[in-house]
Parts: sequence; structure tokens; C-alpha cells
Amino acid sequence: MTPDTEAALAEMITAATASLRICGGGTRPIGAPALRAALSTSALSGIELYEPGAMTLVVRAGTPVAEVDAALAEEGQRLAFEPMDHRVLLGTSGTPTIGGVVASNASGPRRIQTGACRDHCLGVRFVDGQGRVLKNGGRVMKNVTGYDLVKLMAGSYGTLGVLTEVSLKVLPIARSTGTLIANGLDDARAVKALSAALGTPYDVTGAAHVAGGRTMVRLEGFEASVKYRGAQMVEVLAPFGAFKLDLDAAAFWEDIRDVRALAGESGDVWRLSVKPSDAPGLVATLPGAEAVYDWGGGLVWLRVPSGMDLRASLGDFKGHATLMRAAPETKARLGAFHPQPAPLAVIEAGLRARFDPKGLFNPGLMAPAAEEAVI
Repeated sequence: MTPDTEAALAEMITAATASLRICGGGTRPIGAPALRAALSTSALSGIELYEPGAMTLVVRAGTPVAEVDAALAEEGQRLAFEPMDHRVLLGTSGTPTIGGVVASNASGPRRIQTGACRDHCLGVRFVDGQGRVLKNGGRVMKNVTGYDLVKLMAGSYGTLGVLTEVSLKVLPIARSTGTLIANGLDDARAVKALSAALGTPYDVTGAAHVAGGRTMVRLEGFEASVKYRGAQMVEVLAPFGAFKLDLDAAAFWEDIRDVRALAGESGDVWRLSVKPSDAPGLVATLPGAEAVYDWGGGLVWLRVPSGMDLRASLGDFKGHATLMRAAPETKARLGAFHPQPAPLAVIEAGLRARFDPKGLFNPGLMAPAAEEAVI
């Protein structure tokens, strides 16, 4: 099913008698394969409104991210939260859509400075499980009462409703980018360096480390400012390693954003969210693990031996682990998402009952033994 209007989408949902697999561009498969009818938003495409002066964009959910990027670049603007393209890491094809970005709250290295995708969402339109068209927010930031549907929909993976339109805040493209790079730091020393960088007043927009490879800190802005802050940062980071400022290393950040260091090899891929200072110690307990640290060490991408139960291996740790890439049987056995504490699970169940009372949208996705959603 591929509706080309919001009204047609609402009619399909109203008439549905069995559960649905919500599809955007099909580039972010989460959970175990599920045999159910696919409902695609790919035909709900196009930019509805773009006001460069107000730095706001209203776009239909099925619009390709590349189309959005191109339109913004013509005006010297961008999606500042730097959404990840999962295709290389997960070995998928298809076309990433802006609805999939919002539904998965996909956010890249710049999150440490500008916030996540949900922080740039001004408004949403979606169809709920009863076929109702709901709208929340608008084209300006404002406080809301009742349900903050903008925040609820960002990161809900299609379990509460099917997005049809999103409003986003956009920001100017930086005039210059500089990257401080050191090689050969061990994980613990690298994370300490990243924490030191983030503790400075020099407006860091990226802080990442590839185990056994580079440790990188990004600065953006006017070239003179980048050079000045870079020189100051070299001094700050000197106790941790020999960092040098490179003004031509912007492409390295696409590798970090898309976790290309872990792509193309066998093994399962997990996404670990933890306190940065805890990250190196946790990784050290995992035999055969390869790691990419982002967000100063708060986000760790891990490639581990196939079939490993990472959550069981880590034990009772403070954080959560999401299974991103594995064989279907491993996905079915372990589930995609970390089990929620009981009080939060009750709240989530209540929200799903409110917005999807018939259980149509990606049922089981957020449960410990998850089924597939392709966003």
C-alpha cells in the first residue's frame, strides 16, 4: 500500500483489519522480520514550504533526505542535527526519507552541540490508528500543553502513528571546518581527551574516536575563529596526545556519522548509550569487540561476534543497548530495543493504547522480543 495523499492514507488505516509494517525509504530495518502488509509513505513527497529567512522548512514525510539537503544547500543552510545514513552500516538499499529520519530520531555527531533531531522538530502531522489526522506544533518553537506530539513522534519508530508531514528548524552551513586529530590513543585516554575538549568554551561540534585509529574534535565557524580556537585546543589537549588541526578533514565526519568503520564485515552491530566515562571500561569487557565512540563517548557503536547477547555480557550497566544489525534469528531472540523499566513500560503501553488502540502499527517493535519495522 502506497497512498499518495493524506486522505488516502487515513482511509487505508481506517479500513485495516490486520497489523501493518510502516515503511519510509526502507533503509533502517529494526528488529526481526515480520510477515505483514507494508504501508509505505514514499509517495507522500515534496517540500510544502521553505522560508530561508525564518529558517523553517515544512516537508512531506516521504521526501528523500537528499532532496531536502539540496534545497537547503542552495540557500546556504542545512539540517544541523546531521542525520545518519544507515545504508552502508546495515547493508540496505532504498532512499532515506525525512519521515524516517524523524521517526527514528536519527542524529549525528553534531548532536552534542545542536541537539537531536527531535530538538529541531517544530511540528508534525500524522494519521493515528483510528484513521484520524492529528497535528501538533507549527513553524515556530513554543511551549505546549497536554501531549507534546512532536517529541512523542520523534523516535517512536512508527508505533504511534504514520507521519505525513514535518516542520523543521534549519541552520546556516558553517563557513569553515577544522578537525583536531590525534592517532594511536587508547580508548580510555581518548575519551578523557574528548571530555576535556567538550569542557572548553570553544564550541565543539564533534567529538569522536575510532578504537585503534583516530581521535577527532571538530570546530566550525569563520576560518579565523576556527584557527584561533584550534590553536587553543591543541594546548588543552596536549596532556592526552599530539593533536594537530586539519582544515581539510571534513569528510572524516561523514565516516563517523555513518559508522563506516564497522560496515561490510561479519558480526552483529549494537548501539550503546552510556555515561562517557563508563564507555571504555565496558568495551574492554567484551572480547572481540570493535568500537566507534561518538558524542564524546556517550554513544558507542560496537561490532561483536555474531549471536552475542551484549546486554547479558555487560550485566547491570547504566545505559541501554540497541541491536542494529544481526541475523534474523538473533534479532528475534534478543529484540531490538533495551527492555524498559516497568514504570516507563506502563506509560509506553498507555500511549500506544491511546494512539493505536487496534494495535496496527509495528506491533511488538518496542517489546524485548521485537518484530521488524522498516523506517
